[in-house]
Amino acid sequence: MKHLTLNEVAEFLRGHDDYTILTHRRPDGDTVGCADALCRVLRALGKQAVIWDNPDFRPSQRQRRADLIEAGMRATVVAVDVAAESMLPVNFSGAVALCIDHHGSNTGYAGAGFVDSSAAACGEILYTLFLQMGAAVSRTTAEALYLAISTDTGCFRYANTTPRTLRTAAALMECGADTAAMNHRLFEVKTRARFALEAYLTETMRLYGGGKIGICQLPEAEKIRMGVTEDDADSIAGFARDLEGVEIAALLRDLPDAQCKISLRTETQRWDASAICARLGGGGHRGAAGATVPGSIADGRSALLGAITAVTGLPIEEDA
Repeated sequence: MKHLTLNEVAEFLRGHDDYTILTHRRPDGDTVGCADALCRVLRALGKQAVIWDNPDFRPSQRQRRADLIEAGMRATVVAVDVAAESMLPVNFSGAVALCIDHHGSNTGYAGAGFVDSSAAACGEILYTLFLQMGAAVSRTTAEALYLAISTDTGCFRYANTTPRTLRTAAALMECGADTAAMNHRLFEVKTRARFALEAYLTETMRLYGGGKIGICQLPEAEKIRMGVTEDDADSIAGFARDLEGVEIAALLRDLPDAQCKISLRTETQRWDASAICARLGGGGHRGAAGATVPGSIADGRSALLGAITAVTGLPIEEDA
């Protein structure tokens, strides 16, 4: 991958047209918000741009962007917040011309790219990029970027939040983003299914390493029984970290193809989630990473505990 400066990315976007914008599998607020914002800015600059119809979009993600999402690949493909080729949408095959990302584990799969691992969210990069491009940031675009940044920082509670992150959020407020309403909707309001999910995770959580490791599981059968949607399960990966003493938290989910999805969250001052997940073929950030391993949830738990002890030296005996 040819590594570009942010100014070169701005020149690339001004010099090309007919864009398809890619999000990653199991889209979160950062990748969706970035795709939304980039698509709107490119259109405002007179470019043709659409968001690739990712089959993993949740209903709420799709409904709010119905005017932007389109099937069919266009001439210039740009990926936002996608760290590896394996994280591109399952229905996409083709070459990525440009990636804009903040994952230090980015594999360099695109023809050209800009990666800033010091950014708390990819949305933080895009805001600076739009300024370099001389693009106006509308209220709708500001709210898309705020979605990206606030969700990747846990509403600015996570250790990845920096002064630059807060300054960017303040600038988005000045662009008209209704942050109070968004914070309420994103971080406070819970459905009944979400309450049921949290009760289930509390009841079934297992602790290891003297209470430093907390592992939750969400079998698909239980998800269906409780009526939990992907919107209900949003940001649930770090649930075990809410328990005092837990420094490494994981959520294990079974996938249809006999695989286990591992989502890992860590206390960043001590433990590196990306290093742990790298041993399982995954990656991400120091505080948040993931991997997919063959087998059941039980197999995933065994693999994860082995990786944790290999990287951290923590004992993995289950607490009584």
